[in-house]
Amino acid sequence: MKKLINHIDDVLAESLDGFAAAHAGIVSLGAERKFVQRRSLKPGKVALISGGGSGHEPLHAGFVGHGMLDAACPGQVFTSPTPDQMLAAAEAVDGGAGTLFIVKNYSGDMMNFQMAAEMLTSDNATVIVNDDVAVENSTYTTGRRGVAGTLVVEKVVGAAAERGDGLAALKALGDSVNKATASMGVALTSCTVPAAGKPTFQIGDDEMEMGVGIHGEPGRRRVKLGTADEIAGELVGAILKDLSMARGQEVLLFVNGFGGTPTLELYLVVTAALKVLQGSGIKAVRFLTGSYVTSLEMAGCSISVTAVDAPMLALWDAPVHTAALRWGV
Repeated sequence: MKKLINHIDDVLAESLDGFAAAHAGIVSLGAERKFVQRRSLKPGKVALISGGGSGHEPLHAGFVGHGMLDAACPGQVFTSPTPDQMLAAAEAVDGGAGTLFIVKNYSGDMMNFQMAAEMLTSDNATVIVNDDVAVENSTYTTGRRGVAGTLVVEKVVGAAAERGDGLAALKALGDSVNKATASMGVALTSCTVPAAGKPTFQIGDDEMEMGVGIHGEPGRRRVKLGTADEIAGELVGAILKDLSMARGQEVLLFVNGFGGTPTLELYLVVTAALKVLQGSGIKAVRFLTGSYVTSLEMAGCSISVTAVDAPMLALWDAPVHTAALRWGV
């Protein structure tokens, strides 16, 4: 195992210290590094909180700031944060208008966020993200997994919270964005969790895992490596089948790298995905390309498609200023 680390037990703490130092104008660390919070809080605003296991950076801490999250709770690598982290974050960023938790559909995250919500005395609600169309159940979940579509939910809901929407409206909006979003990924290599010291799974040089999860969970099947057009055809095909959109529908196309894929290849996948969308009469009107929801150093990518309308596009386009995503500010 070759990684830029000192001691395995200190990986997360030292990474969080570096993140907070590098983005001190945007975020600060909570006590005992339990959470990352927005440095400039907005009174009277619904607080948006998310989190999950580390190893998916910049998700979630990289999306704390103006127009997105107010706080993010980082767990150890691929391990859910604890309820006390979530409760501490909610109390620290409480703006007096309630708290909305945005939670990926993984068993640990679901259980711990639910416990935190029950302990929180102020008004709160939860949006569950389950955009992965690859499999209905896995070792980590009951039902579909929450993957890269989480970013889309956080951005759109974050913009609505920034303009002052109430808790009930934000909950409904988050559920709507999640329903309009579908994702699927492919892995070309495994990743290596530092504490494990070896690859999560074995895969041949001429193989790929179609429908892989962001923790390296198995997907639909292991197959021989295909071309970018073939991969995009299967991923986008599964997404379009799930969303059942009419011809002429406008969408956001999000091509996400898993951490080990060059940007050169990600933009090539954009081209491949566009061919499939255009062939189905679907019009991509917004794009996001890059490694935003990663799986350590895994090579591969995911494709997410979100059906959009004018109000949702306005929220997507609204100003955002975070460590990993910023425009219009």
